Amino acid sequence: MASGDSDSSKNGLLPTSRSGRHHLDMESGAKVRLPADEFVNGKASKSDDHHGDDDDPFDIAHTKNAPPATLRRWRQAALVLNASRRFRYTLDLKKEEEKDSRRRMIRSHAQVIRAALLFKLAGERETGLGTKVTPPTPSGDYGIGLEPLVSLTREHNTSALQQFGGVKGISSLIKTNLEKGIDGDEADLIYRRNMFGSNTYPQKKGRSFLRFLWEAWQDLTLIILIIAAAVSLALGIKTEGLAHGWYDGGSIAFAVFLVIIVTAVSDYRQSLQFQNLNEEKQNIQLEVMRGGRTVKISIFDIVVGDVVPLRIGDQVPADGILITGHSLAIDESSMTGESKIVHKDQKAPFLMSGCKVADGVGTMLVTSVGINTEWGLLMASISEDNGEETPLQVRLNGLATFIGIVGLTVAALVLLVLWFRYFTGHSKNTDGNVEFKAGKTSLSKAVDGAVKIFTIAVTIVVVAVPEGLPLAVTLTLAYSMRKMMADKALVRRLSACETMGSATTICSDKTGTLTLNQMTVVEAYVGRNKIHPPDDSSQLHPLVSTLLSEGIAQNTSGNVFEPEGGEVEISGSPTEKAILSWAVKLGMKFNAIRSESMILHVFPFNSEKKRGGVALKGSDSKVHIHWKGAAEIVLDSCTEYRDSNGCLQDINQDKDFFKAAIDGMAASSLRCVAIAYRTYELDKVPTEEENLSQWALPEDNLELLAIVGIKDPCRLGVKDAVRLCTEAGVKVRMVTGDNLQTAKAIALECGILCSVEDATEPNIIEGKTFRELSEKEREEVAQKITVMGRSSPNDKLLLVQALRKGGDVVAVTGDGTNDAPALHEADIGLSMGIQGTEVAKESSDIIILDDNFASVVKVVRWGRSVYANIQKFIQFQLTVNVAALTINVVAAISSGSVPLNAVQLLWVNLIMDTLGALALATEPPTDDLMHRAPVGRRAPLITNIMWRNLLIQALYQVCVLLVLNFLGNSILGLKEDNTQAAGVKNTIIFNAFVFCQIFNEFNARKPEELNVFSGVTKNYLFMGIIGVTFVLQILIIQFLGTFTKTVVLDWKQWLICFGIAIISWPLAIVGKLIPVPETPFSQYCRRAFQPCRQSFQRSRTSHNT
Repeated sequence: MASGDSDSSKNGLLPTSRSGRHHLDMESGAKVRLPADEFVNGKASKSDDHHGDDDDPFDIAHTKNAPPATLRRWRQAALVLNASRRFRYTLDLKKEEEKDSRRRMIRSHAQVIRAALLFKLAGERETGLGTKVTPPTPSGDYGIGLEPLVSLTREHNTSALQQFGGVKGISSLIKTNLEKGIDGDEADLIYRRNMFGSNTYPQKKGRSFLRFLWEAWQDLTLIILIIAAAVSLALGIKTEGLAHGWYDGGSIAFAVFLVIIVTAVSDYRQSLQFQNLNEEKQNIQLEVMRGGRTVKISIFDIVVGDVVPLRIGDQVPADGILITGHSLAIDESSMTGESKIVHKDQKAPFLMSGCKVADGVGTMLVTSVGINTEWGLLMASISEDNGEETPLQVRLNGLATFIGIVGLTVAALVLLVLWFRYFTGHSKNTDGNVEFKAGKTSLSKAVDGAVKIFTIAVTIVVVAVPEGLPLAVTLTLAYSMRKMMADKALVRRLSACETMGSATTICSDKTGTLTLNQMTVVEAYVGRNKIHPPDDSSQLHPLVSTLLSEGIAQNTSGNVFEPEGGEVEISGSPTEKAILSWAVKLGMKFNAIRSESMILHVFPFNSEKKRGGVALKGSDSKVHIHWKGAAEIVLDSCTEYRDSNGCLQDINQDKDFFKAAIDGMAASSLRCVAIAYRTYELDKVPTEEENLSQWALPEDNLELLAIVGIKDPCRLGVKDAVRLCTEAGVKVRMVTGDNLQTAKAIALECGILCSVEDATEPNIIEGKTFRELSEKEREEVAQKITVMGRSSPNDKLLLVQALRKGGDVVAVTGDGTNDAPALHEADIGLSMGIQGTEVAKESSDIIILDDNFASVVKVVRWGRSVYANIQKFIQFQLTVNVAALTINVVAAISSGSVPLNAVQLLWVNLIMDTLGALALATEPPTDDLMHRAPVGRRAPLITNIMWRNLLIQALYQVCVLLVLNFLGNSILGLKEDNTQAAGVKNTIIFNAFVFCQIFNEFNARKPEELNVFSGVTKNYLFMGIIGVTFVLQILIIQFLGTFTKTVVLDWKQWLICFGIAIISWPLAIVGKLIPVPETPFSQYCRRAFQPCRQSFQRSRTSHNT
């Protein structure tokens, strides 16, 4: 387990402290991860060009565990736009530091109170003057009130607990049965919540809409436009009077206001969506005892008096007192900040909300909930930060910064050139007269002319800065996260969405992921006899039946509820339920057996040893030790077995028979579990509680009672899902704790192994064999492994590390507490929503809610879709940027005026940034995505295909619209040097330009396919946005010309605009027939600038030295 704040989680009442996590990685000396291989033609390539660049702040291949210093560095590198807006969906490092400081303060406060109390109690013990606790004051129907109950637990006051009569005394005061729990009827629950509070805490309100409005206008581009609007307004009123002079400035101001409103509304909606997802993550489901039966409820529904079973990996849902526990160890680092594991027993019975069960089993009585717990106070004092970096966000920030700097530079140069032309007498007005004559033009008119030129430069800034790029990632991720929820995948870490698109291998569990997790006992051996049918109790000797029933009833973490006249209800893990169901059919009386003997010690099931045991003291004072676990492992500890007559037989001569029986069941895809027991001398059992908790249960000289084969059928569709992954270039590997033969049979059934001939080492390997290899050998063998059987969680971690060193992008599924290191180490950790422990979920990036492998494959599809949609938007936006920038720059320098003014370009920007992103970001994943190789981790964002597409479209738009700009009057049959003619010409250019973008939006949907319309009618949002854009454009031209400086067009002119735009479709088809080189264009650029860069670095190094 991680230390410090790393144990705080986003689940339930336990959010992840990201800064704590980064701190942990640095402290533990975690190695910097190597960049994965890139893919050329679907094959891995370890080119030196793809290694990270330490000097590039935007080169962060892994944001999952990036240290704060790195994140701070790339924020400081983006100087183009206001940071509060650019980074509004990323982690607020300042707030994170404040939260850590707050956590430390609350923890210190709690520790000081406890230290003072312990000092006081120690003094009382020394002097023998114990403080008499004031008898509890009854509150309502309960014998104790809220305050004394809360202070008892918060102060860990064992002296007061003893005077109240221990946990039994407290349970009677709050009317709880320690074995059956509270009744749990609605009236009782409501009354308890009214008296002791609910298990929720007041959360800090999210940012208001006004806050989003405030942030939206803090953008360099918009600020420049606001200044331009103010200057234009003043100039217009001065030259044309108030009646008509406010149009230009007012139009720009209104357009800016519209952009701010649309941006704020979009951001606010995304914020609400992230809040909803966060609430979903917090809603932990857990088991409690109510009315004698085990029921699953939300963590928020826990009430004071609830009896909660605790198992490895669970989160302690509220403050409480231990009822019973065996080897119970709690990781309290989330509350104390120390990674020390604390053992809980009757001497230290207090449990704190938000902590994790590190080992053992137990049950607790809830005494404080919600804001009355330390964890509730802590959570109420800090707000949840949804911010997080994703690799695409970082890279797009770099791209946007670079383009923005280029845009500002070009705008500044154009401004200087135009001012130079103006003041040297080379600029003429629409009448052909020189605008500025030295010594003759008045100062007022000169200033007016200079200001008009400034507004032209502003239009270049508007179109040059692609502010929508980093934000398009958030839009795409938010949409994908919502859709993935419908596909049974809850995203805990945003970056995992896009990283899944690069996954090259999936290391999957078998049980519950590839199989249904609906287990039933279908074969059973007692002695050498195969019981057929397996639940026929008449074939069992009474002694064997008694011992089996005792071992199954006591050596379990499950429960059997037998209502009067109703059907038996069985709870627990699928394996436990299967064995308990089998025993019930054989006649086991669960409650009666459990009352006949006393549990002395429990060895909880351990995934390393793959078995669990229990020591019992019967009514005859004899000690029975029962074991249950992996058949071949338990068999190795057996020296005797009970035959069908109940007689003991030496096992050595029949061991081959039992091994053959296990192999036979395993070959039939059955999970094999052996049940064994032995007697033990009572005087050898430790009597002291402390010694008893450290006692190692004897696991030798066992008597084999039975071997059962449990069937867990493969999930429907899992074979197709595996095939889909294989076709997509993603290798599926099965990593299971089951017998190698069982794993092999399931792998063949699921299609992970293609044939029996493939089932040879090292394709199929045992965890122990892999573990014993050297590090270099593991790296070589890991690439060949398809199935790993009898693996421990540490074997899974070693496999992940070996695969990642070999260049794979690894996704790992896991459900156990011990899977946490592998989930954390993997590029994408996938925990199981049904069987997964809270520790596993906390360490994961995505929770698979239905535990189904098919859902994992859907996540891969969505991951690829995220990347593909971002690339579509980049192609679309850069086409507009290149075309508009070129048109305005060329026109401005050559003629001193621009065909596209600020208001028009703001409307185009609105199409690009908000509507365009929304249309293209919400394209659903297609089957074609799963027929491509995985996207390389450092593959260029703008591929050669994208460069080809955008350059063809941009070149076409630039050529056509510049021809219209310079020769438009003669081509369109308009009068030369006429203001009305200039208005018509510029309106046609603007209208044709917008139509080109609308038509090009279809092209952007399918960058590589000839048919850009496939599936378009199914994307209602895309069609709706296209329709709305069309309608708004018509309204702008026909009715809002005063503000946009356009004139009304006749139907012929509309047809001309439409004709210019529609050519982009056949042009795109022709363009896609042009082949492109395989080597990315960015590599050519990098090689070209490499000498300059190296000389710059050498000079900088020599300067520093």
